[in-house]
Amino acid sequence: MVRIPISISNRHIHLSEADANTLFGTGYPFKEIKKLSQPGQFACEETLTIKGPKGEINGVRILWPFRKFTQVEILQSDTYKLGVQAPIRESWDLEGSWAITIKGPKGEIQLNQGLIVAQRHIHLSVAEAKDFNLKNWQIVSVKTVGERAVIFENVIIRAGDAYALDMHLDMDEANAAALWAGARGEILA
Repeated sequence: MVRIPISISNRHIHLSEADANTLFGTGYPFKEIKKLSQPGQFACEETLTIKGPKGEINGVRILWPFRKFTQVEILQSDTYKLGVQAPIRESWDLEGSWAITIKGPKGEIQLNQGLIVAQRHIHLSVAEAKDFNLKNWQIVSVKTVGERAVIFENVIIRAGDAYALDMHLDMDEANAAALWAGARGEILA
């Protein structure tokens, strides 16, 4: 069995540079508040408001760096407050996903698609994948360690040279399994 670290992710937004310019003004200097588990990525001090048909959520954190397209990753529990049916997807798979309005200090944007609940996944380097006998896009199960140990099914392997070993669960999943910072799990291939 392979033991891995688990990071817990709350709702967040990945912005394109063009949308950042609309929401904050051209060339706005985003400020780092916390480094994330993947190299070169951090949570920004700045937050936005997302608005759905039934409600809105304030204080949604922006993650750095910019991406080619803007997307919003929410928790399953957020779908009820917003009044949406966001699909569970990989972060690049936005085709046909839910629409959302994003409000910033200088403007507002309407995404026709781009609202998802993130699919649980494991980042690891290509060398680690080879060492662990895992393949990119393989689906595995992960057993958590602790008082409320659970087995998470349908965990996607994402191998790449820029990745550091880490499983990403969202806050709803982590709360259900009573997981905290520093949690660990075991890959059951």
